Amino acid sequence: MWLVMLLRVAVLSWGAVSPEPSRLLPGPSPEWTVRHTLTPGDLRDLQVEPVISSVAMEDNSILMNISWVLRADASIRLLTATKICVTGKSNFQSYSCVRCNYTEAFQTQTRPSGGKWTFSYIGFPVELNTLYFIGAHNIPNADMNGDSPSMSVNFTSPGCLDHVMKYKKKCIEAGSLWDPNITACKKNEEIVEVNFTTSPLGNRYMAFIQSNIVIGMSHVSEQNQGTRTSVLVPVTGESEGAVVQLTPYFHTCGNDCIRRKGIVVRCPQTGAPFPLDNNRSVLSGWIPLLLPALLVATCVLAIGICLKWRHEKIKKTSFPSAMRLPPIKILVVYPSEICFHHTVCYFTEFLQNHCRSEVILDKWQKKKIAEMGPVQWLTTQKKAADKVIFLLSNDVNATCDGTCGKSEGSPRENSQDLFPLAFNLFCSDLRSQTHLHKYLVVYFREADTKDDYNALHVCPMYHLMKDAATFCTELFHVEQHVSVGKRFQACHNRCSSL
Repeated sequence: MWLVMLLRVAVLSWGAVSPEPSRLLPGPSPEWTVRHTLTPGDLRDLQVEPVISSVAMEDNSILMNISWVLRADASIRLLTATKICVTGKSNFQSYSCVRCNYTEAFQTQTRPSGGKWTFSYIGFPVELNTLYFIGAHNIPNADMNGDSPSMSVNFTSPGCLDHVMKYKKKCIEAGSLWDPNITACKKNEEIVEVNFTTSPLGNRYMAFIQSNIVIGMSHVSEQNQGTRTSVLVPVTGESEGAVVQLTPYFHTCGNDCIRRKGIVVRCPQTGAPFPLDNNRSVLSGWIPLLLPALLVATCVLAIGICLKWRHEKIKKTSFPSAMRLPPIKILVVYPSEICFHHTVCYFTEFLQNHCRSEVILDKWQKKKIAEMGPVQWLTTQKKAADKVIFLLSNDVNATCDGTCGKSEGSPRENSQDLFPLAFNLFCSDLRSQTHLHKYLVVYFREADTKDDYNALHVCPMYHLMKDAATFCTELFHVEQHVSVGKRFQACHNRCSSL
């Protein structure tokens, strides 16, 4: 029950716990007088950031989000609460603390999901341009005169132009949400035109043009609030590239409102003659030459497209390639006597390069086989595979060695031959008409199945490379065009005797 309660708290607010109600008591808290043999360690991490409160509290709509991470050690079992104190230093100093009690005792060092225990508290108001010292320590504390572990961080709140602080009531009154969209251009050597959008907070503004010094200024009074307005500012120097500063005078902030800036650029030229007649005469002279060239280019392009289409058609019909079909998964099982490097690897490369197949080999998944066991591994791979191929060959070479693909070591280092096990596991499918299409037999020399594996004769057999094209096409067929009834009876007789 304690774990469910603790998890519910963590989900609701990142593990935030409710602060203890403030109570004025004479002297220190009684728990400070209790001696503890063991006490919890310090915090692992402590972070602070301003956030917008979902419930505005007059001018305290911006609050601190203080989050902390508990250290994952055995002392967490002794932890009952965390105390957080905030000291603010600006024009005046403030100090306040909060104690966050945990609803249940911790029984594990980490959360059930595996992450560290993380909590947060939102409640301390944030003032503008203020330096805060935030300290936190776990409870119960160390004994009197003992070394009490704690963690602290510094946080300096930004001004009204910050993307979070601009929503503070004082900032809004100073014009933090006002976007004047200032544009300024140099009309001539003596005049700069300034355009901006007025604010609903007031109707008086002052426009300054500054280079190294102020070279121009003008008062603006606009009764229509929230509209676009324009003012011409006389200047006494070079104004292109200068800074235009717009100072508002709102009734909510007086002379201490947020000032906005822009850059003076050259005004676009208007009324300039467009040399249309000259361009028309030049174009009319080139038209007789452009038309034949355009006709020739169109013919060449059409011929090229036709040749490319024919080439693709011939290419598609020359070999029944499987590149246009979605890839299929193939599980390949083979007897231990087959040379892995010269036979199995060659066949695997053929499947990947010519039949667009994703091949599953026991040689490549030794770790999974060791973890799952051969029976479970074969069952899982059979379900995942689209086709199961029994690879047979009389090409037994005593001198074969080397590696291929992802395999390492000699070709005969397999700790277990999975072929007999796979045969017995899959034999029941060979008796089913609905599953028989999933199995194929491939051999490189002559088809020579042992007496123990005669049931494989019911499966389609392919001799590579003689039947390569037919084999690739067969891989992508959902249903087999063979006499399934006879194969079913033969397999039933063989599998029943195993």
